[in-house]
Amino acid sequence: MALAHNLGFPRIGRDRELKKALEAFWSGKIEQKALLQAGRELRASHWRLQSDSGLDLLPVGDFAWYDQVLTHSLMVGAVPERFGTGAAPDLDTLFRMARGVSRNGTQTFACEMTKWFDTNYHYLVPEFTRGQSFSLQWTQLFEEVDEALALGHNVKPVVLGPVSYLWLGKTKGEDFDKLELLEELLPVYVDIFNRLAEQGVEWVQIDEPALVLDLPADWKAAYESVYNRLQYAPLKKLLTSYFGGLEDNLGLACSLPVDGLHVDLVRAPEQLLAVLDRLPAYKVLSLGVVSGRNIWRCDLTKALDTLRQAQERWGELLWVAPSCSLLHSPVDLQREDRLDEELRGWLAFAAQKVHEVSLLSRALNEPGAVDVSAALAESDALQRARSASRRIHDPAVGQRLAAIGPQHSERAAPYVQRAPVQQQRLGLPAWPTTTIGSFPQTSEIRASRQAFKQGRLDEAQYVAQMRDEIARVIREQEALGLDVLVHGEAERNDMVEYFGEQLAGYAFSRFGWVQSYGSRCVKPPIIYGDISRPAPMTVEWAAYAQSLTDRPVKGMLTGPVTMLMWSFPREDVSRELSARQLALAIRDEVVDLQQAGIAIIQIDEPAFREGLPLRAAQQPHYLNWAAEVFRLSASAVEDTTQIHTHMCYSEFNGILDSIADMDADVITIETSRSDMELLEAFSGYAYPNAIGPGVYDIHSPRIPEVAEIVRLLRKAARVIPAERLWVNPDCGLKTRGWPETRAALEAMIEATRQLRDNETAAAADSRSQYAVKQVAQSAG
Repeated sequence: MALAHNLGFPRIGRDRELKKALEAFWSGKIEQKALLQAGRELRASHWRLQSDSGLDLLPVGDFAWYDQVLTHSLMVGAVPERFGTGAAPDLDTLFRMARGVSRNGTQTFACEMTKWFDTNYHYLVPEFTRGQSFSLQWTQLFEEVDEALALGHNVKPVVLGPVSYLWLGKTKGEDFDKLELLEELLPVYVDIFNRLAEQGVEWVQIDEPALVLDLPADWKAAYESVYNRLQYAPLKKLLTSYFGGLEDNLGLACSLPVDGLHVDLVRAPEQLLAVLDRLPAYKVLSLGVVSGRNIWRCDLTKALDTLRQAQERWGELLWVAPSCSLLHSPVDLQREDRLDEELRGWLAFAAQKVHEVSLLSRALNEPGAVDVSAALAESDALQRARSASRRIHDPAVGQRLAAIGPQHSERAAPYVQRAPVQQQRLGLPAWPTTTIGSFPQTSEIRASRQAFKQGRLDEAQYVAQMRDEIARVIREQEALGLDVLVHGEAERNDMVEYFGEQLAGYAFSRFGWVQSYGSRCVKPPIIYGDISRPAPMTVEWAAYAQSLTDRPVKGMLTGPVTMLMWSFPREDVSRELSARQLALAIRDEVVDLQQAGIAIIQIDEPAFREGLPLRAAQQPHYLNWAAEVFRLSASAVEDTTQIHTHMCYSEFNGILDSIADMDADVITIETSRSDMELLEAFSGYAYPNAIGPGVYDIHSPRIPEVAEIVRLLRKAARVIPAERLWVNPDCGLKTRGWPETRAALEAMIEATRQLRDNETAAAADSRSQYAVKQVAQSAG
């Protein structure tokens, strides 16, 4: 019979219980015992939900206190020396690696954080040194297996595979081939499998998402070597791939000596026939037919047709699953009581998706069951209703898009001509200082927003309170000595949700939270139809902030690519089409901000690289339209208006042409956790515009030292000419408190002052000199 299983479940809880417990623990409000109990209760609840839905095998090991890759690093003993105490790692070790701060206040540099493949989830990057040893040290997985077994569940532990683990890490110190570490690492995996076997486990899920990437020949060879050695370890092994097709790695994956293979048929449905032809008939075939990354109900009839095609060839060894872990999905649609019935009927969150998986398995095993037939009929009716709904298509949006030509995506003059006229208007010093946008969102701010939404605060009262907060933030920045200010974004709940709430074509859940990293959760909007901007969204707030100061205040917008990538997108149109609709909506806002006197407009694109396809062959098309839609959003302004953009933790190698093609006057990037290593990508490229490398990590409460920031900026100046460098934190300050924010910004300002004081009188005016030089070169 076809078996139903899951690759992973969201760990945060229906009401973000994990977030609340973590933050209470970090702030000293609860003890470790209470935190551990909260984790046990969440796991038990999630296992019970999945079991009650009819799954045959439940994932164990998908729970993590911060991040599953970080958990794995502790399990195999890959703890950098700066976090080690000589003793076995404990929970404090884990949080120091993640946050840079222990509960007793000890501070150090946190581990680098970056995007998990092409998702908005962030993982903690493993750090490897030449000759590093590994050993089994962190026993969380085994403890959770015991928990689940004691509750009577059939379990399938989840382990990150050794090749993908090494691929995701970085070398530190002396450079070397990470594959050299396999000799030390593989015995730990054998120890893990032996211990799981002793607990009575039959199957283990080994995640190898790197198999959907373009792999060098030596990494492909490593897969053969690794799994040839691991085949003799106990347990049946299910090798899982997701986020794309196996493509040129398909033959490799099918031939590895494991007991089963999982493939993602949501992202790559075309690979099914090749897998059926190449996978040995004695192996289990797990098909991911329910999307683990979106919130739309599965087309059950379509998925069932696919499964029946495979069942004809695979029979009893066919398994049914989501495409990937449901980590990227909200927890439970049943919590949503304010979505209209039509839209709600189109959706499925994690709890509903495991039910869909179970239902599809039953449809294969019990094709005549009355409840299965009724569920399939209901699914068909909903799919028809959605495709015919009038709320999806807006003819006016299509007509406007049809009128857009290449000229609408180009600034009037190139950067070398824009830079001097912008400097003449702004009058900025060398090493200009700014922040990325948001300032601390205090409990008072959140309470005001909540009261306004609930009708306990009228609009006039709400506006007055937000204006008071904006005025406070402006005064704080002036007192600190920042050169370019922001209004602080007190009125914004989230950088995507805030805009989506004001755009046609968007809908919002109340409890649709997903984890971004650690305790940071986001609630992505839902794009269900064509997008347009009915009215200005930010102009009133920006204009008010600018009226309070003589220093320039940035208008703050979220760019079209990020709006798309950080929303749950439509599945009936291409991402490119939705992005173009968003670009026109943002373009209208940019024009209105300029007309209101805003001289600097920041259009954030932290998700620009996140949308990059995992395979090189598919990347040029994406990069071309992604850069073009950014320009479409930004290019209606005059040369004197300066356009900024911001990008979050990303690897920039390979996409620098596209970043330059965006033609932003200033780009700010997160670089501090990598010790400016991410900036190295720009060194040989001669990036033409200005850059603000982040000089301290806002994801940690750690306060940077002045000397540390000076060192980072001098390091940056060896890569980017000082006359094109800005000084700023890594990201927005929304999640930080005011005391640490002030202290960190004071350090940043003091470091900048020291750099300016060390410059000669001529160099101190280098920005103006550089601008003149650029004009001369352009004229020549």
